[in-house]
Amino acid sequence: MIKRKICVVTSSRADYGLLYWPMKKIQDDPDLELQLIVTGTHLSGSFGHTYKLIESDGFKIDKKIEIIESGDSNVAVIKSMGHTLIGFSNTFNELSPDIVLVLGDRYEMFAVTQAAFVSNKVVAHMFGGDTTEGAQDEAFRHGMTKMSYLHFTSNEVSRQRVVQLGEEPERVFNVGSTGVDYIKNLKLLSLKKIENDLKLTFKKQNILVTYHPVTLENNSYKEDFKELLNALEELGDEFGIIFTKSNSDAGGRLIGEMIDEFVEKNPSSFAYFSLGQLRYLSVMSKVDLVLGNSSSGIYEAPSMGVATVNIGDRQGGRLQSKSILNSSPLKNHILNNIKIAMDLDCSKIETPYGNGNSSSLIIEILKKFPLKENCLKKKFYHVERNYES
Repeated sequence: MIKRKICVVTSSRADYGLLYWPMKKIQDDPDLELQLIVTGTHLSGSFGHTYKLIESDGFKIDKKIEIIESGDSNVAVIKSMGHTLIGFSNTFNELSPDIVLVLGDRYEMFAVTQAAFVSNKVVAHMFGGDTTEGAQDEAFRHGMTKMSYLHFTSNEVSRQRVVQLGEEPERVFNVGSTGVDYIKNLKLLSLKKIENDLKLTFKKQNILVTYHPVTLENNSYKEDFKELLNALEELGDEFGIIFTKSNSDAGGRLIGEMIDEFVEKNPSSFAYFSLGQLRYLSVMSKVDLVLGNSSSGIYEAPSMGVATVNIGDRQGGRLQSKSILNSSPLKNHILNNIKIAMDLDCSKIETPYGNGNSSSLIIEILKKFPLKENCLKKKFYHVERNYES
């Protein structure tokens, strides 16, 4: 029997954590062959050369494609997208996969999907249909949906949105989030191990902070993040603050510089480029609160029983558990929400993102879904609606 070749593309620490279990199950399945392309910030020393973590996890990397342009301006992002198209221009023809598996909504993954689509490859897209009203990712995600043939959504509302975009329901599957899979299968590090690895000592109360630039706002993220830092400074030394630095979006390096300045002045604060998924989730399990605008506060934190204060509009529109408080980017509002969140009991919080079997569902579909000749010629599926005059 000829194995079905599944080409997985990972570009950052964030998507790798969500792709780990699908990759592992593809690798272990006798009917499938894993092809792995590593790109983006994985290959950047500024972000910790995280491709080494992928190799240490036992995965063979078939291709490393460098795409990141120096700098964090919109121009640098556009150039990185161009590098992605050029770098991937012949890759899919060389590897000749049956299916290309992509995840999410990042600008570089949008360009990867473009390259796969123009190369006439079947694209399977994880987590289309979500909404993030404050970020360019919203448009990238929906664009990736229209270039994809198979769709794996994280919840039922997102499944309906993908169908609303014209995708035939029989190709759209609500599988839940693979982030929940990762948590369910993870053996977390002990507090002592975390403290030894990160060279810090936890305080009585601790906050994990991840904040990314809001790409649809005109540089207001600088002032917004300054408000967050002012709020943290007012908490004083009784709180331990653990920062993970921003992604490669325009403005990410400035956020990193502001974090470094804060940590230098506040001895109970620590900052890291990349903790890796195991350390990151282990830290999350030990803190009292996740603070910022990262999707991990929406997806993973509720499954860990940890409260989230979500700041601003970057995650606007995503389904949320009751452990998540939304705050404007103003110091007093942030402080008030931190106080409320610290008193929340999140031990029995339910999440709308599945029960930890998402990867198994994805693999069965990748393995068995029929790929008919000319299947890329998709018909637009019209959703019947009753419009009032």
